[in-house]
Parts: sequence; C-alpha cells; structure tokens
Amino acid sequence: MQILLSCAKDMATLPTTYPGVQENAPHFIANAKDIAAEMMNFSAEELAQLLKINDKLANQNWLRYQHFLQEGDTSHAALAFTGMAYKHLKANTFNTKDIEFANKHLWITSFLYGLLRPLDTIKPHRLEGNVRLQNHDDIRLFDYWKPLLTQYFVDAITSDNGMLAYLASEEMKSLFDWNEVAKKVKIFEPQFMVENARGRKTIVVYTKMCRGAMANYIITNKITNLDDLLAFEYEGFKFAEWIDEGKTPLYVLAAP
Repeated sequence: MQILLSCAKDMATLPTTYPGVQENAPHFIANAKDIAAEMMNFSAEELAQLLKINDKLANQNWLRYQHFLQEGDTSHAALAFTGMAYKHLKANTFNTKDIEFANKHLWITSFLYGLLRPLDTIKPHRLEGNVRLQNHDDIRLFDYWKPLLTQYFVDAITSDNGMLAYLASEEMKSLFDWNEVAKKVKIFEPQFMVENARGRKTIVVYTKMCRGAMANYIITNKITNLDDLLAFEYEGFKFAEWIDEGKTPLYVLAAP
C-alpha cells in the first residue's frame, strides 16, 4: 500500500535530517531546478502577488530561490515540512524500521519537486499549483506536472499491491490525471468530521491532523491492507460508517 500526503506551506527554517541516514536526490530534481531558475526572475514584490503572501514571506522566499541552485541547506522531505499534518505524522519519532518502511510507502506532493519520498533531500521553498511557467508556454504547474506524474505514480502503486491511502488535500489530485489513477488503483480516501447536536461538520485543522496521524499509524504499524485502516482511532476520531454509496470511509469525533 502506498500513501499520499500533501506538502505544507510551512517548512523548517534550518536543515533537518535523520542522523546517519542516506540522502536521496528527488526523482524530478532536474525539473525542480528548472522551475526554481524561473522563480529566481521574480522580485519579492512579484512573489507576494503570485503566491498571495505578505512582504516578510515574500522576501524570505525570494532569498530561498536566489540560493536554490547552491549546495547545502537541504532537509529530508519527511522532516522539511512543519504544517499540521506533519506535526501529527511525527516523522522525527520514527525508528530505523519506520524510516525504511516510510521511504518505500509514503509519497509527498510538491509543486516544485513533483513527488517526493521521505528521504529525498529538498530545499525550503514556497510555491502554488496555479503559478504559470513562462518558459513552458505559460502552463500552470498543475498542468506541467500532470503528464510527468500520472503514470509514474500509478506504476509505484501497482508495483506494490495496487492500494493507495489518499491522505492529501483535494487540490493535489490536479497534479495527476486523476481519472486515470482511479481506474488503475484501489483508493482509500477517508473523511473526518466532528459531530454535535446540530449534525456533522468538517473542520479543516482536524482533517489535516488526522491525515498525518493516519500516515503515522500506517507506517509505525507496517500496515499494507486498506481494510486494516478501519481500526484507526486518534484523539477521539474513529470509524463511523461508509458514505457516498459505500465509497468513502467516515471517521467521526463525537463532541461532548
């Protein structure tokens, strides 16, 4: 079984790696360098508008791109992102067997690097899928990556056991020809909701938290069968029922 997590906007400010563990070059490193070289041409002010970020973040990421092609300042991908899902993935707590399992089963999306394995070393950056590449016929990054990632991703899943735990956000499907992926593999895409007297509601921060925690659950328990994920429980969330005509597993937190 393969796992897919979204990248996060927040990244570690200092290089972070597993001590004594190998560092892998991302599969699409040449593409990442090409994209980064184009991003270098934007000013901080242009980055602020392009990425919809404040001046402080724009200056930070302008500097990141200016130094992107230089050696060093890299982190293992599983440790590089610090958003909510990664706080609950808790990759910094993985033992040697966990790291080995994760590197064979976990994928992380990236608008800059395409797809990453946990031990791929990457530089801090910020990017969005709607950014257009002027050197590639003004194509959006979503559309740039789609023909490169789709078959590569399908092959990785089918060469395992054909099962995917989709723990990424909905927008990450736009990096792939998702209809093609869905035809070729069995997908487990859980939903997480909070229930109270007024009904059930999706709360984004809880969804991100549970996605990271479920990835941790798969990795630390070495789970390879999607059916075993129905036993997942975290911070009060547990499986309640199948929804969407039996296609989607729903996990619910019953509010006190």
